[in-house]
Amino acid sequence: MNTKSVLDRQSIVVLTLLGAAAILVPILNGIVPPSSPFHVPDYMVPLLGKYICFALLALSVDLIWGFCGILSLGHGAFFALGGYAMGMYLMRQIGPRGVYSHPELPDFMVFLNWKELPWFWHGFDWFPFAALMVLAVPGLLAFVFGWFAFRSRVTGVYLSIITQAMTFALMLAFFRNDMGFGGNNGLTDFKDILGFPLQAASTRIVLFILSVIALILGYLLCRWAVSSKFGKVLVAVRDAESRTRFLGYRVEHYKLAVFTLSAMLAGIAGALYVPQVGIINPSEFAPANSIELVIWVAVGGRGTLAGAILGAIVVNAGKTWFTGALPEFWLFALGGLFVFVTLFMPRGLLGAGQGLWEKLRLKPRPVQPTETITQAAE
Repeated sequence: MNTKSVLDRQSIVVLTLLGAAAILVPILNGIVPPSSPFHVPDYMVPLLGKYICFALLALSVDLIWGFCGILSLGHGAFFALGGYAMGMYLMRQIGPRGVYSHPELPDFMVFLNWKELPWFWHGFDWFPFAALMVLAVPGLLAFVFGWFAFRSRVTGVYLSIITQAMTFALMLAFFRNDMGFGGNNGLTDFKDILGFPLQAASTRIVLFILSVIALILGYLLCRWAVSSKFGKVLVAVRDAESRTRFLGYRVEHYKLAVFTLSAMLAGIAGALYVPQVGIINPSEFAPANSIELVIWVAVGGRGTLAGAILGAIVVNAGKTWFTGALPEFWLFALGGLFVFVTLFMPRGLLGAGQGLWEKLRLKPRPVQPTETITQAAE
């Protein structure tokens, strides 16, 4: 695997834009005066960070759907589990600064008359352990789920329905107060991370930069995976699974590997999302969220990686505007956008842009009159 096959022109453009965002946003926020039209206000930094986290989540879905044909309608579960792992760490950092001033129990446990910290909360006061759980919990769930589903050769719409049922079951479970995750209110009122106050502008800038770095690394990892022999087998599974299995490839192993990797990327996205928005609750498990992120990938361009990033940012930026100006029309706009892209831009925004560029680049140059006379003389 050479570097050129991984860093093609499209990848260089994506990495350049992301690198520029990581540099420009802190400058426009901290150095450019508020009176300037180019100033990025403090409230915009975590909003942009949220878009970046969603882009990483969309990237994880495009990896399995666009290149392996696995349409997961429950990927929001892995995102939420990574978020809960980070939220548990942040709750443990509050300590006696909570409303009830308990040195060990979070406020919601004190309110519900819990006498001691549940066993599965132990260790989350240590950041390395929490970071490990961000990867391990979504990855383990994806591995176990995929082990049974792919060995049973569940594919297509049946797999999509099962993944949706999985995230719905998790949502119902996390809504219960006796689960020990805050019930319908979830985890919130975070104070700091690694000793740095979450409300400080500098902390928000650092979290934004870390989100961009995670997206860059995630993109490079996915790009390397799909450009390798492993990625070629994934595409073969997507296009002709039975033929690929007949050629001797253990299709279920490839599916399991890429599904687990995708879940871990989604968990990282959730972990970066929580400290920037300040809350994690069971609504993140809602099946509608998983369906919406599939729309992000379709709008941007399935099977392109860069299109998933574009679709997540564009759709969520539009959602921010619609829910502020015309909140009652947002779902209609989202549905209409999906139908429009499916019918008229099946390759998504990125594919449509590439097609237009190719037409303009290959457009024949009109023949000048002097050239016509010269050609006639010859």
